[in-house]
Amino acid sequence: MRIGIAADHDGFDFKQEIADELQAAGHKVIDFGAWQLNPNDDYADFVIQLARALSTHRIERGIALCGSSLGASVCANKVAGVRAGVAYDQFSVWQGVESDYINLICLDGRAGGRSAAWDLVQTFLAAEFRPAERNLQRLGKLAHLETTRIDPTS
Repeated sequence: MRIGIAADHDGFDFKQEIADELQAAGHKVIDFGAWQLNPNDDYADFVIQLARALSTHRIERGIALCGSSLGASVCANKVAGVRAGVAYDQFSVWQGVESDYINLICLDGRAGGRSAAWDLVQTFLAAEFRPAERNLQRLGKLAHLETTRIDPTS
C-alpha cells in the first residue's frame, strides 16, 4: 500500500519510527515532512501536502502526527476527498474506516507510546470500508457538502 506520512516538530521523531515500521511491513511510504526538527514549524505546512496527495490518489492512506492530533485532523478535513479521524483506540479506527471510510488517521505525537500508535496504524491499514447502503448515503452527503457553498447566514 502507498502510505503518506507527515508530522510537525511534536511528531517528528515518532514519524520516522512509524515510517520505518511501515517500510519493514512492505508498504511504500511517502514522507511529506517535516524533514528536520524545527520547533517553530507548523503542522499545516506538511498535513496540507499529505491531504492533497490523498485527494489526488497519489497515496492510498495517510498518517499525520502533531501535538494533539486535533489540529492535523481539522487541517486535513479541509481538503476535498479526505476523511481524517483522530485515532485514539482500535474500535474508533476500525469503525471509522468501515462506516465512514476514513482515509487518514491523526496521531498524537507526544503521548501513547510507539507500541500503542503502531497498533492503531495496523488497525487502520487492516480495516476496509463496508459499502452498505447507509454508509454510501452518508458519503454522498459528505461529497455534496464538499462541492456546495454554504451561506453561513441562512
